[in-house]
Amino acid sequence: MSNNFRDLIPPPDHPRIAGIAERDAYGHADHALATRPRVQGLLAERRARLEQPFRGITTNGDVVPDLYTLADEAAPTGAMVEAAHAVLNVATEDERAQLRFAVDAPQWRMWSNPELYFDRFGLRLDELGSTLREAILAVLRTSLSAKGFAKARGAMRTNGFLGELVNAPRVMNEYSYNFSLFGEPSLTEPWGWNLFGHHLCLNCFVLNNQMVLSPVFVGAEPNCIDCGPHAGLALFQDEERLGLELMRALPVDLQRRVRVYQLLHDPAMPEGRWHPADQRHLGGAYRDNWIVPHEGVAAREFPAALRERLLELTAAYFNILPVGPFEARMRQVEQHIDATYFGWIGGSGDEDPFYYRIQSPVAMIEFDHHSGVFLTNTEPAKCHIHTVIRTPNGNDYGKDLLRLHYAQVHGVPAPGRG
Repeated sequence: MSNNFRDLIPPPDHPRIAGIAERDAYGHADHALATRPRVQGLLAERRARLEQPFRGITTNGDVVPDLYTLADEAAPTGAMVEAAHAVLNVATEDERAQLRFAVDAPQWRMWSNPELYFDRFGLRLDELGSTLREAILAVLRTSLSAKGFAKARGAMRTNGFLGELVNAPRVMNEYSYNFSLFGEPSLTEPWGWNLFGHHLCLNCFVLNNQMVLSPVFVGAEPNCIDCGPHAGLALFQDEERLGLELMRALPVDLQRRVRVYQLLHDPAMPEGRWHPADQRHLGGAYRDNWIVPHEGVAAREFPAALRERLLELTAAYFNILPVGPFEARMRQVEQHIDATYFGWIGGSGDEDPFYYRIQSPVAMIEFDHHSGVFLTNTEPAKCHIHTVIRTPNGNDYGKDLLRLHYAQVHGVPAPGRG
């Protein structure tokens, strides 16, 4: 199977893209729902999960208590609040009504990464004027590190490039993303925002000078742009390289134990370990309460130098955060390094696609090479990548911090964990 996306671009009459040029995002979603039974089933399956009260990702169904605390982590809250107010000031009254939700609204959990536009809430950037769109992008810019903002914009631009490759710019473009605000932007009270669409989903909770950026989904098909104004843009180079280097650096006996399955869709996998949409991912959209048992080997068995490499790999994901929250997040991860597991699926040769997961009590990170959705590869290839970041044991969307805030500051239960 080729890893070069140019070898995998479908012709216009290919079943994966036939007729897509004539549809916009709404028509494309409606057509998929009407003609693809698997899409109908997946949508019903995922929406049923939203009816479950939020608990968070765990290893066995039980939330580990007392992992998270309220603290000053030097988040750039002032700049974020200013940017969010600028959005509200630019938006019309009708746009503000579409944009705003309560801090505990169920829309937090309705993000989704496919191009299929089913959950239609918030403001869709490709339907906005440039002034409001740029104001929304400024919220992202102030909330993320420079590397994080570049990664987000890179995913958006790569999505636009894919839309050009398959002649579907009204379905997939640089701005085919929805943005929402939760709560009242404040220096002292909880609030947040999310942005979601094809291959980019960000959920940002803010409280005082503390923030939680998760769940995060960033992907790309293809993972690079080779022509046009953004030629040379490539995503996930560090995440791919550092993961492979760590795997190869492990002693042979640890490599054998870390590799939990030889094949990316392995007959040895139990039912549910591979999913037709998520493939190997266990922390994707609508999986807020998933039970994810450990796979691989705990880092306490790694030589000290390889524990450091595991932390370096973890940092390649959390460097999307501003400096203060990044340092706080890495301190959390280091405190639990002995209880952090590293697992691998697939090969470790130069051309081999693979999956790996880093899983600790306070962080779950997944990297996966996928088969094609629009490209024609029926097996995983290195030109289609998905990554996920979760905060397990109840703190995705900052929900445990929200609980602590209401208990400690207001003396009442949080408005809900749903």
